[in-house]
Amino acid sequence: MEEPVILYSNVNVHQSDKLVLSDINFELQQGEFVYLIGRTGAGKSSFMKTLYGELPVKEGQAVVCGYNLPTLKKKDVPYLRRKLGIVFQDFQLLHDRNVYENLDFVLRATGWSIKEKRNERIGEVLSEIGLNHLTTKMPYQLSGGEQQRLVIARSLLNNPPLIIADEPTGNLDPETSDEIVKLLIRINREHNTAILMATHNYQLIDKYPAKIYNCTNSTITQEKGIYVKM
Repeated sequence: MEEPVILYSNVNVHQSDKLVLSDINFELQQGEFVYLIGRTGAGKSSFMKTLYGELPVKEGQAVVCGYNLPTLKKKDVPYLRRKLGIVFQDFQLLHDRNVYENLDFVLRATGWSIKEKRNERIGEVLSEIGLNHLTTKMPYQLSGGEQQRLVIARSLLNNPPLIIADEPTGNLDPETSDEIVKLLIRINREHNTAILMATHNYQLIDKYPAKIYNCTNSTITQEKGIYVKM
């Protein structure tokens, strides 16, 4: 059996000197799709920041994509992040670069030195998310849904075993939100990519049920009896 892509045992999460979450026990297997719910300020984003090394893990056991977080050195954080795809609510695109250049920037930064291979990979991910006709458009020329699709394309560039989606539909209308979740589910199924999606959108959870973890009472616990395998 494969090792989980995320395995947390008795983890405490601190932001500055404040204890934000305590005694986290969380597991995500390769190919799973899991929702993370909880009210604003409950600590969801803090937890997710520990997954990609933005916040350190100092207490407990935590492994993400084979990296042991409590002993992770700063110089190794970029290598951890190459194993992850990260989808943000506010997109975090480079607004002075077009669609192609946003993706090319990431590939060059992660060691893709041959231009032909970068072009090929960019074409693959843009075709997969339906934006291959918009390579020269700037981010401000794209709709919210198109920008989020571009972010998802960016997250796929290095074929990560795990995608972390932090409120990916938070700035989108209901119809577009539905399309984005369906896209993530398709990626999960076709690539066996594990996906952790933080959301407040319970209508989407009802429509596309999966395992749920709840960030509440300063910890994270699995909801019982609300799991339908996607």
